[in-house]
Amino acid sequence: MLRLAIIFFIIALVAAIFGFGGIAAGAVEIAKIIFFIFVVLLLLSLIVGGVRGFK
Repeated sequence: MLRLAIIFFIIALVAAIFGFGGIAAGAVEIAKIIFFIFVVLLLLSLIVGGVRGFK
């Protein structure tokens, strides 16, 4: 999932360089959403792993 966020961020950078502001803004928003979903899932995984105990 982090890979998708990085890919959308790179797409946004390339689009911004070539002057496609709308596409760049859309790609940045998608990258942000995917990144925050990744962070939430990571934290949930760490909490559940801590409660269950690492095996």
